[in-house]
Amino acid sequence: MEILRGISVAPGVAIGEAVVLEAEDYRIPYRTVPAEEVANELSRLASAFEKSIDELDKQAVWLNAHLGHDAANVFEWHIGVLKDERLRGSIEAMVREELAAAAYSASTVMRKYQQRFLQMSDPLLVERIRDVQDIERRLLRNILGEAREDLAHLSKPVILVAHDLSPTQTAQLAETKVAGIALDAGAATSHTAILLRSLGRPGVIGLKDVSSRVSGGDLVIIDGSNQLIIANPNEATLDEYRQREMAFVRLADELDELKGLPATTLDGHRVYLCSNIEFPREARVGIAKGSDGIGLYRTEFLFLRPEGAPTEEEQYKAYVEAIRGADGRPVTIRTFDLGADKYTQQRSYEQERNPMLGLRSIRYSLQNLDMFKVQLRAILRAASHGQVRMMFPLINSLMEFRQAKMTVHDTIEDLEETGVQVRKDIPIGMMLETPAAAIQVKEFCREVSFISIGTNDLIQYLLAVDRGNERVSQFYSPSHPAVLHVLRDVVQACTQSRVDCSICGEMAGQPLYTLFLLGLGLQTFSMAPANIPEVKKLIRLVTMAQATRVAKRALSFETDRQVTNYLRDETRKVLPEDPI
Repeated sequence: MEILRGISVAPGVAIGEAVVLEAEDYRIPYRTVPAEEVANELSRLASAFEKSIDELDKQAVWLNAHLGHDAANVFEWHIGVLKDERLRGSIEAMVREELAAAAYSASTVMRKYQQRFLQMSDPLLVERIRDVQDIERRLLRNILGEAREDLAHLSKPVILVAHDLSPTQTAQLAETKVAGIALDAGAATSHTAILLRSLGRPGVIGLKDVSSRVSGGDLVIIDGSNQLIIANPNEATLDEYRQREMAFVRLADELDELKGLPATTLDGHRVYLCSNIEFPREARVGIAKGSDGIGLYRTEFLFLRPEGAPTEEEQYKAYVEAIRGADGRPVTIRTFDLGADKYTQQRSYEQERNPMLGLRSIRYSLQNLDMFKVQLRAILRAASHGQVRMMFPLINSLMEFRQAKMTVHDTIEDLEETGVQVRKDIPIGMMLETPAAAIQVKEFCREVSFISIGTNDLIQYLLAVDRGNERVSQFYSPSHPAVLHVLRDVVQACTQSRVDCSICGEMAGQPLYTLFLLGLGLQTFSMAPANIPEVKKLIRLVTMAQATRVAKRALSFETDRQVTNYLRDETRKVLPEDPI
């Protein structure tokens, strides 16, 4: 039996035989063809282009139906590249003029195309290289006629093991019998992780070398709740996890019954559970799960389209769709959090030595004011359609917040000068994500309408742990006593200043921390829609006195292991059958 720890992308338990997906890297040797074979090579090339476009068309249609137009846009750009006559003409010219084989010609031209993106100074464009690599692999596969592992016709649930998954590969898992996913690479906030979460299947990433340590056919357990995979488990472990798997099924059925009920403690304390969304269509998904609104709309996914930044009108339509999807409930729109892990996924292509401490989030916005103002115009126009709040990410100083807020006021004036009437009283808040902001929280409380604690980055900066680096993932711990004490101080300061304070990081959606966060006095939690029912169930089974006692005790421990064990024990007292 072998146990590996990584980063969880979705909770739950999955058990099955491993299917190991080999990396789709093609090394194409130089090869020429006789002149009389050129016509056949061009025919093979044309067929590969046609088949690739057809595959992408089908994927775009599926994504548009299930995740909305923004997700489908990724593959629509792939189609656009393949339909580029200049690109295709360059490949064909190499076949004709140099008598090079179709595969070699395609590989050579696509690699040159990648180099163009590498030389660009805008990190948003550099990110497009991953899409170009994805297109190259698809085109070469269709030229060479090589079949990948066929996941569409699996007859029983399996665990997919791979080094990494591209957006294309991830989208293809939706209608397969893949029950769980284990990847060598990945970060909790990567695009692949976000798409995997949308599938709702247990997954663990950042496992370093799982694809070389697990063989096809091995029995594998995915424990998404505890960030583990277990290969070739012994009988006792297998029996335990089969019981946990059944418990998750029962839990899912029970949680469905809570959708229409409020998150109210046994002693009548009302808690609001909101959803985090990336795509406008997800607003309706959150409401269907019992959400009280949208606590965090991550707008950067609009900007990560291969074709570049969206227009003001495209943004406006997306925001309005999300607002209408919330069905009258509050919607908090965060301005784009671009930079670092959000758009430079492959570390070898990053333009900054340490992008997580570089030009990202509000810093990027304030240095790209034209782009920032386009977004602000769209948000301000959309705000007239519902209960909308605006917040800025990664605010680190009062000057940053004041400058960003001033930019909003300038944008309002610009809109009014052109005859567009907008809300002047839109609440403007901030994400609290750095130790500096936490230390100055009292000063911020005098200037903001609300504060939302972003625990993902706060923990990263507080503990000096890169949350996207699987090598140090074991040190990234929400249970660290320093994290708990900072959260207590922030919530207390906001309460004393009568400033609305919510929490919207991954920690908010983990039942392990629900009692602690509730006991601190937090009344609004925002999380992935799938986590809402379980957190709601837990809240409805406790009193505020219980939660306060748990929080006070948790703050007394010296190590994160003590905290985790204590919170797990206390949570199991409330939900003894839940596989926490």
